[in-house]
Amino acid sequence: MLREKVENLLQEAFEENNSLFLIELNINDANHITVVIDGDNGVSVNDCIAVSRKIEHNLDREEEDFSLDVASAGVSTPLEMPRQYRKNIGRTLAVTTVGGEKIEGELTSFEDNKLTLKWKAREPKPVGKGKVTVNKEAVLSLEDVKEAKVIITF
Repeated sequence: MLREKVENLLQEAFEENNSLFLIELNINDANHITVVIDGDNGVSVNDCIAVSRKIEHNLDREEEDFSLDVASAGVSTPLEMPRQYRKNIGRTLAVTTVGGEKIEGELTSFEDNKLTLKWKAREPKPVGKGKVTVNKEAVLSLEDVKEAKVIITF
C-alpha cells in the first residue's frame, strides 16, 4: 500500500518535471523509502528536494511512519535505462558484455535499444613491423550489455 502511494506520487513529480525519471525505488521493512532519480539534463539538488517534498508532504505520518532519502544516480552508478544511454551520447563508456568482453569507447548513438561505441586501437601492421592506429566500432544490443558506466575524464 505504501509502495503504491509512493509510486503514484513519483509519477506526479515526473509529470511536473518530465526531464526526470526513476532509476530505483526501495522500501524496506522499517518503511525507509529510498528513491534514486536521474534526469535528461542531470539532476540538481532542487530536483531532489522537489521530489522529496512531493512524497513527504503527501504521505500521512499518522497513518504510516516512514523515513525518506531521495538521491541522484551517482557518477559511478551503472547505466540502467535506455534514457540514460541517450543522455550520455558523446561520452566515453566502459562496457562489459554478457560474454565478459570489456570495451571502452565513445557512445556515438543509441537507437532501437542498440548502442554504438567507437574507439581507436593500436594493432600490428598487416605487413611489416610496428603498429598502426585503427578506428574500431561495436554495435551492441542492450541485452548483450552486462554493465555500462560513464568514464569521467579530467
